[in-house]
Amino acid sequence: MAPDFAATTTQGPLKFSEYNKGSLVIFFSHPADFTPVCTTELTLFAQEEENFKKLNTKLLGLSIDSIHSHIAWINNVKKNLDVTMRFPLIADIDMKVSKLYGMLQPGESETAAVRAVFFIDPTGKIRLIMYYPLNVGRNMDEIIRVLNALQATDVHKLACPVNWKPGAKFIVPPPKTVKRYGRTGEE
Repeated sequence: MAPDFAATTTQGPLKFSEYNKGSLVIFFSHPADFTPVCTTELTLFAQEEENFKKLNTKLLGLSIDSIHSHIAWINNVKKNLDVTMRFPLIADIDMKVSKLYGMLQPGESETAAVRAVFFIDPTGKIRLIMYYPLNVGRNMDEIIRVLNALQATDVHKLACPVNWKPGAKFIVPPPKTVKRYGRTGEE
């Protein structure tokens, strides 16, 4: 289960268990505001936010920057790229949330969160975690593909093969009993 926490964000105070109610949350960390790779990533999250909403999914970002840095960065991105980040960004200066979620990685940095992505379902269960090194940006197509796959497998109770995308065939899991196989055991 996803650890609960309270945090200061660009959208005001946030209690994670309340934010998570009724929808899936993609909770992601980035190393620092005003950096080139992070700017490309969070700009794309912002541009895709409406598509995430259609999939009943909320976005939540985090870095170990101050709320003032987050706000200045959001304004800078809006001014220079005409993209607005409407989702909350957690200011985690004390690193409590980063440590709680394992977003600080030994050997990477003691003061910057790695590029982590947590898929947390509406019940608060962590369904998938992705980690990227500090110098490699995330793949948004893969994040959206995984989100679709998680939601599809929940609905259909089937499995997704390699490179599955919406509209592709599922894998029917093998039966676990003779009755489920469709036989009674009698010849």
